[in-house]
Amino acid sequence: MLDKSFSPQDVEARLYKAWEEGGAFKVGVKSGKPYTIALPPPNVTGSLHMGHALNHTLQDILIRYHRMRGFDALWQAGTDHAGIATQMVVERQLAEKQMNRHEMGRDKFVERVWEWKAESGGMITSQQRRLGESCDWSRERFTMDEGLSEAVLKVFVELYRQGLIYKDQRLVNWDPKLLTAISDLEVEQHEVKSHLWYFRYPVEGMENTFITVATTRPETMLGDTGIAVHPDDERYKHLIGKHAVLPLVGRRILIVADEYSDPEKGSGAVKMTPAHDFNDFEVGKRHKLEMINIFDKHAKLNENVPEKYRGMERFAARKQIVADLEELGLVEKIEPNTHMVPHGDRSQVVIEPWLTEQWYVNAEVLARPAIEAVEKGDIQFVPKSWEKTYFEWMRNIQPWCISRQLWWGHQIPAWYGPDGKVFVAHDEAEAQAEATTHYGKATELKRDEDVLDTWFSSALWPFSTLGWPEQTPVLKSHYPTDVLVTGFDIIFFWVARMIMMGLHFTKKAPFHTVYIHALVRDEKGQKMSKTKGNVMDPLDVIGKYGADALRFALTIFAAQGRDVKMSEQRVEGYRNFATKLWNAARFAEMNGCALPADFKPEAVQNTVNKWAIGEVGKAAREVETALAAYKFNEAAGALYHFTWGTFCDWYLELIKPALMGEDAALKAETQATCAYVLRQLIHLLHPFIPFVTEELWDKLYGAPEGFLMLRDWPKDGERGEDKAASAEIDWLIRLIDGVRAARAALNVPAGAKIAMIANGGNAETAARLARHADPIKRLARIETLSENQPAPQGSARIVVDEATFVLPLAEVIDIAKEKQRLGKEREKALAEIAKIDAKLGDQTFMSRAPQAVVDEQHERRATQSSLAEKLADALQQLG
Repeated sequence: MLDKSFSPQDVEARLYKAWEEGGAFKVGVKSGKPYTIALPPPNVTGSLHMGHALNHTLQDILIRYHRMRGFDALWQAGTDHAGIATQMVVERQLAEKQMNRHEMGRDKFVERVWEWKAESGGMITSQQRRLGESCDWSRERFTMDEGLSEAVLKVFVELYRQGLIYKDQRLVNWDPKLLTAISDLEVEQHEVKSHLWYFRYPVEGMENTFITVATTRPETMLGDTGIAVHPDDERYKHLIGKHAVLPLVGRRILIVADEYSDPEKGSGAVKMTPAHDFNDFEVGKRHKLEMINIFDKHAKLNENVPEKYRGMERFAARKQIVADLEELGLVEKIEPNTHMVPHGDRSQVVIEPWLTEQWYVNAEVLARPAIEAVEKGDIQFVPKSWEKTYFEWMRNIQPWCISRQLWWGHQIPAWYGPDGKVFVAHDEAEAQAEATTHYGKATELKRDEDVLDTWFSSALWPFSTLGWPEQTPVLKSHYPTDVLVTGFDIIFFWVARMIMMGLHFTKKAPFHTVYIHALVRDEKGQKMSKTKGNVMDPLDVIGKYGADALRFALTIFAAQGRDVKMSEQRVEGYRNFATKLWNAARFAEMNGCALPADFKPEAVQNTVNKWAIGEVGKAAREVETALAAYKFNEAAGALYHFTWGTFCDWYLELIKPALMGEDAALKAETQATCAYVLRQLIHLLHPFIPFVTEELWDKLYGAPEGFLMLRDWPKDGERGEDKAASAEIDWLIRLIDGVRAARAALNVPAGAKIAMIANGGNAETAARLARHADPIKRLARIETLSENQPAPQGSARIVVDEATFVLPLAEVIDIAKEKQRLGKEREKALAEIAKIDAKLGDQTFMSRAPQAVVDEQHERRATQSSLAEKLADALQQLG
């Protein structure tokens, strides 16, 4: 017998342990066609957040669904070493003990990081288990384990030998606190209130003639090597090709014509510092301007500036430079200016564009086949609109800086001879052999100290995790993978690079579909952040409401192209959904609903039972269609409405007389049908809410049946519905719903039983009324049911198909008073609509209000509009 209630806290850990120990997640558990998803590897430093919870839930739904459909499903799990993030964690731990990595030395420090990873780096995988993720943990990989490291070595060496990896001096995002280059993804833009300084640079050979430049970074002016003006700017045409003299330095700098300069911004003339600004770098290359690096790695001024400023911290130098220019009378004006300034996401210091020698990948060459794969449809983005973003990034791709000045990561397999000659090889012995051949004798080599960008190893994830470069059986069977589920923020950093590497090294696209899900926001549509105090911890939510409730809430709101708005109340609502399912199963069990071995759905005779079998088949089709299109919310919505509405609210109510009646044959058929529909429903719901469904399966059907997650997907979707039964029960539901809605709208007391007159019905309606008189009276609280009688004054009217159903209410409610109430409520709703329309029509409001606020106004308008319509209908019913 089922317990009185379902307690997730008592069930989830036990079930998950049974699944994992029973090998239910392993590849090969089903013998069908391969189906593979590579889980985006979470950082070992991380913990499960709502973005992970959404991303992982959607993948788990796909994996469980395909496993039940007979596919040999592999959900490849693993974690990322997360270079900077992990190194920072360990460095903070050392700092607490008054230690630092430089005192330890590289080898000892890396050893300490490995120890930390072993101790607590796998925290997130235990959290993933709490969400119910059915990954094949026996195949769990780590981006720095032996096999993946071998893949990284092979890729680096081959790309280098193909001329696609090289060293170059270019600008990078330099973090002067962490002392490393970082990727664009690790840069945050912060709004900063500062100034716009206008400096006057003397024009060479033209007495008392100056060209004014505007800048937000006075400290970089010591590295200026040019000034750019727009070629069509009449103010400066006569100066193009001439030189200005750089104040404080005395260097001649060329005035060039370049469309980068915007005549509408600042003075229209832009100082060019190619070594310290990404845009200036490109302009500098076009005009062959000198690139002078004026900062050291700590962002202090170096030997390339006048002696007075050497060693100064950049912002101290800013103040001094402005003061010195003011003294010379070369500051034209200073304006307040609010602008975006790049900061390191981990160090939180201002990032410095810095000219330095780094290792690069020729991404332009690798991007060509990756662009073509999406153009040809070999890879499809869902929603398709994200393809535009992909193409914009890929068609304007820059060289990919892959070196990082860290100790934790894949050390670059490059060794240098005494003259700087580089030897790239799989290991030191191979490099040494190459060096001996080159120099004609054994020569001491020094290894490159840098490590690779984390994205370099994760770009190989879909195939390196399956054993590549070895041609393993699982690589042959499960690569390419099927779908990648990820967020839009890493389309370029990870998705594009996986496509490039996959095509280059395996000649196959790593997946055929990229499903891009939206962000999880709070209930008001605001981004979750610790500073706002609106962060929902998925583990806290799971502890309170259970994993199923969180999974279903995330899924049902995961509409394509729309952010997911989450609140605890919503999760609580889906905890109630799981409870509703549990209670329905208890009702069935208590009423003897069991499934005979010889039950044949097609042999059922009773109309309500035929209808229920047709409806569960319809639900199965809706789920299958929705999941095929990655419309997770529609799949969850179809199951929600079938479970709560069709099965619990209607079917179980309609069969109560049969279950308690004297007709033995009808009772037996109804018990069997109820058991059958419930069993199919538990199957359909399993990918979405695995714990409650597995527990129901275990309690109702027992161990001999095996795990529900390994049972076959129901074939009800292949069975057509009984159209006659469907039409009849649909008519019955519309009639009862109509009476209930009228009663509610007109404030008819819940306990009051009223009369109903059916007018204008045809023979079929009369027959239906006779067959279903009992449920109509019971569920609509009708006392007497008659046909073709005059409608008394003060009656409500409900139209169902050709018939009008009259509810005489004059003796039950005060008609005049009710009309007055309805009229006032409608006027109030219309006034609210007018107020909202005024707001939405106000251009000032629309231009300033956050999108979440605008969305909220639209939602309120839709609610009030629906209310006004219902009130108008109620008034019309009363005449």
